[in-house]
Amino acid sequence: MTTTTTVEIEGLYCAACVGRAERVLRAQPGIDSAEVNLAQNTARIGFAGDPDLNAADTALKRAGYGLRHEVTRLALDGMTCASCVARVEKVLTALPGVEGATANLADTSVTVRHVAGPGMIPAMMAALGKAGYPAEPMTDARADRQAAEEAAMKRRFLWALGLTLPVFVLEMGGHLIPAFHHWVLHTIGQGPSWTVQALLTTIVLAGPGRVFLTRGLPSLARLSPDMNSLVAVGTLSAWIYSMVALLVPSVLPDNARAVYFEAAAVIVTLILMGRWLEARARGRTGAAIRRLVDLQPDSALVETPDGAEERSAHALRPGDILRIRPGERLAADGVVLSGTSYIDESMITGEPVPVAKAEGAEVTGGTVNGTGALRVQVTRAGADTRLQQIVRMVGEAQAGKLPIQALVDKVTAVFVPVVMGLALLAVVVWLVAGAALTQALVAGVSVLIVACPCAMGLATPTSILVGTGRAAELGILFRKGEALQRLSSVQGIAFDKTGTLTEGRPELTDVVLADGADRAQVLALAAAVEAQSEHPVALAIRRGAEGLAVPEADGVQAVPGQGVTGQVGGRQIALGNPRLMGAQGIDIAALSPAAADLAARGRTVLYAAVDGQPAALLAVADPIKPGAAPAVAALKAMGLKVAMVSGDAPATAQAVAAEIGIETVVAGVLPEGKVQAIGGLGPMAFVGDGINDAPVLAAAEVGLAMGQGTDVAIEAADVVLASGDPRAVATAVELARATLRNIRQNLFWAFAYNAALIPVAAGVFYPAFGLMLSPMLAAGAMALSSVFVLSNALRLRRAGHRIGEL
Repeated sequence: MTTTTTVEIEGLYCAACVGRAERVLRAQPGIDSAEVNLAQNTARIGFAGDPDLNAADTALKRAGYGLRHEVTRLALDGMTCASCVARVEKVLTALPGVEGATANLADTSVTVRHVAGPGMIPAMMAALGKAGYPAEPMTDARADRQAAEEAAMKRRFLWALGLTLPVFVLEMGGHLIPAFHHWVLHTIGQGPSWTVQALLTTIVLAGPGRVFLTRGLPSLARLSPDMNSLVAVGTLSAWIYSMVALLVPSVLPDNARAVYFEAAAVIVTLILMGRWLEARARGRTGAAIRRLVDLQPDSALVETPDGAEERSAHALRPGDILRIRPGERLAADGVVLSGTSYIDESMITGEPVPVAKAEGAEVTGGTVNGTGALRVQVTRAGADTRLQQIVRMVGEAQAGKLPIQALVDKVTAVFVPVVMGLALLAVVVWLVAGAALTQALVAGVSVLIVACPCAMGLATPTSILVGTGRAAELGILFRKGEALQRLSSVQGIAFDKTGTLTEGRPELTDVVLADGADRAQVLALAAAVEAQSEHPVALAIRRGAEGLAVPEADGVQAVPGQGVTGQVGGRQIALGNPRLMGAQGIDIAALSPAAADLAARGRTVLYAAVDGQPAALLAVADPIKPGAAPAVAALKAMGLKVAMVSGDAPATAQAVAAEIGIETVVAGVLPEGKVQAIGGLGPMAFVGDGINDAPVLAAAEVGLAMGQGTDVAIEAADVVLASGDPRAVATAVELARATLRNIRQNLFWAFAYNAALIPVAAGVFYPAFGLMLSPMLAAGAMALSSVFVLSNALRLRRAGHRIGEL
């Protein structure tokens, strides 16, 4: 039988490519036919048996082509525990063309890496549906879907609660109040009371509790039991036993004629309550990302030849000109054409102070305009905006698995079958020990119910979901989930200097005047002779003279390696280093001590002379960012080693490092030298911003890129610091540590809970202490374990300091 599959191919350019690709495919064992379509870049491949797309891909790559691969996220129904996670991944990875699958219990989704093709997503959805996990492509309506799931779970719980309360009162009321027991016997009677309990419990199981049966029993039949299977077997055992005691009591010993309808009904009700609380908590775990998505306004005011018109944000295109009114959110990224205002960019950077914007400034979609009106030309719209890139970046990080999750996966893969075996063993041991069938049944059902793997499955993904969401709120974007774990365990942080710890451009930092000189006059004269130069130092001097009346200079002459000379209003001006002053015969001895002090602090020092007399020292340097010193202090307080690795001159790097409190400095190194330097410092994270930092960002234990840095650096990094403030590094480390600490707490609770309560439920402590767990208490404990894990993860929503708090 031939199986036909259509896939997408990369590298096709002409008809010759088509012919070659077809020949390569047809030559592969197991391929009966191959038809390549150049217009659609697809190949329709007929396989004699099971499709082997990996072999086809390998063959095409050898010929210079290859199958296109993509990543798809699917939203799932029915994934309720860690066993479900393992099964979903197993079902998908068994499909031809699927390279890997990562299921996330926290947001009930799965991320699949697979060969691209029109039939792949339907095939994956069909396979998941057949396995009991209906799937659909992940959309922006996920929040609405989660809200609907929460509402449905709440309805099921309330329905079950209403039906269960009479059952519980009829059966347990007599145990709590003996007089009530006698009243029931003399008014209703034991038989009618049991009949009412049987009817109501049956409705509970067939109605709101049906979800456990319809999902748990098929999984059990496929020999891949999950948490639903445990609940289904436990509640059905109690129900069947009780129905036998009610309908055919003669088959049971006199001392074993009892009903456990209330146990079955209460178990279902309590677990539904736990599911409802889980659904509520899950809805809150993704709140940070939903808030980011909601920041994109629905429409914008666009200039047209016929005047301004309101247009949907989805219809915006690069080149459109927007009118941004005071207080409005921007609908796209762009550049200011006219107007001045302050814009609140805290949703991107985490920095609460509004940023001044004027003509030529870049603005970001989703940010809030202040009191001024702006005209903005769109540069990126729709899915290309920075906001949407952030949402995608964080979503990818949240879908990933941390290395610590590997232990959980191994345990949960065998957990449910082992629990069912332990439950059966508990029943057998109790019966062999001479206990009544009812007591043996209670032990087995309690083991089944209490040993829910939900908490184990939720422990890691919920913490990642909340931790990365909180980081995004603070302007810290984890591009890879595993970066959280690696960053939490680094021994130190190494910084690049220029653009990372410093502003990245020279500025006039000091003016030391000679006796009798006037500051404003000296700056105006210096700016005049530097007016035509584009040298960074010249630009810094001109910026330092902004606001002053700068005259025009004549006869300006640049002296290579020394400086510049010229005439301004008949006065002779010289601006440069000591060699220029010496050539001009100017005595600079009086200013030399101050010049030496400035040079020792990493400044570039220029002498300014007027009419052959020294007038001032002008010092230019790359200013240190205000957050650099607080960031270094905060990292040291965390016990981390802090270093600087820079390509700048050692003297300059040492001066900057000393000013902000860094003792370890490696300077004067090329990009490859930075990689070697990091390797010699131990497990270090590296923070950089430039193209030359890309290799070391990729090679470091964790690479952190400044958000205002180059695209190359950002692509090479694991974490992006949107604000560009060094203090965000300390916040990132703080959040990573808090998230991993939270995960460890969750895992400890989940494993300790099962390790402690399974033996109690089985009755191990009953002979010595009379301690045993009823199925109802087991159900309550099981529900609370998942709620505890989720609630603990939600504490991360308050973790981390904002930049201004450090």
